[in-house]
Amino acid sequence: MKFVTYEGTAGASRVGVLSEGSVYELAGFANMQAVIAEPAKAEATAKTTIAGGNGTPEAQAKVLAPIARPPRIFCIGLNYASHADESQMKVQAVPTVFMKLASSVTGPDTDVILPYNSTQPDYEAELAVVIAKPGYRVKAADWQEYVFGYTIVNDISARDIQLATTQWTLGKSFPTFTPLGPAIVTKDEIADPHALDISLTVDGETLQSSNTKHLIFKIPQLIEYISSLTPLEAGDIISTGTPEGVGLGRTPQRWLRDNEEMVIRIEGVGELRNKTRAEKQA
Repeated sequence: MKFVTYEGTAGASRVGVLSEGSVYELAGFANMQAVIAEPAKAEATAKTTIAGGNGTPEAQAKVLAPIARPPRIFCIGLNYASHADESQMKVQAVPTVFMKLASSVTGPDTDVILPYNSTQPDYEAELAVVIAKPGYRVKAADWQEYVFGYTIVNDISARDIQLATTQWTLGKSFPTFTPLGPAIVTKDEIADPHALDISLTVDGETLQSSNTKHLIFKIPQLIEYISSLTPLEAGDIISTGTPEGVGLGRTPQRWLRDNEEMVIRIEGVGELRNKTRAEKQA
């Protein structure tokens, strides 16, 4: 299943299922958290709804971030060796975990605002895991029980702010710095999340192209490690890291500019599109 959140009548958000180019509303589910809480019921409702027809063409549905305010957004830094090399940073013995604030989340086809007080805005294509249920000290062997599905994150980063200190959160949490979506693809549709092509283009130029098989710390290890320190919550996002090709690592360095279109594609998960817009100083 591909679950989405979209704008319904009078601007209210609705939960739906995406099937063959149409979005079907899931009656009885207030938001994506409700779908995650009752996945079997959501899937049964989705099948009945799709069979009944009367979907809205995807092109006419304003799709939003699937979870507007995730409980937590855990991000993994330096999780592809090639990206660590280009960043001139050492891969640690344990995952490098940092947070992005939920207030930075935006949806597909929305503008990413490039803040006037940063001169080094950057892009990062990432596969993200959506947590299915609470869990503390989860064993790596049990990881699939805690995965609801997968989505896409663009980990936008203001490098000058991020690298001014050893703490990365604020430099990665400006408003709109976490494009998320467009759908959450349930885990049963992804046979192996560690064998997916991942790419990012800016205005049609391919700047990142890799495969999730190159992840250093894979999803079972990430779930085990994070949950060994803090209990996971349903709806948490774990963004697994970005491959090489970011603006920071290029020669010359390549920063995002006004009115550019970023497109992230992950095999089996979908396509996340966002344009940039430079913020004007008041």
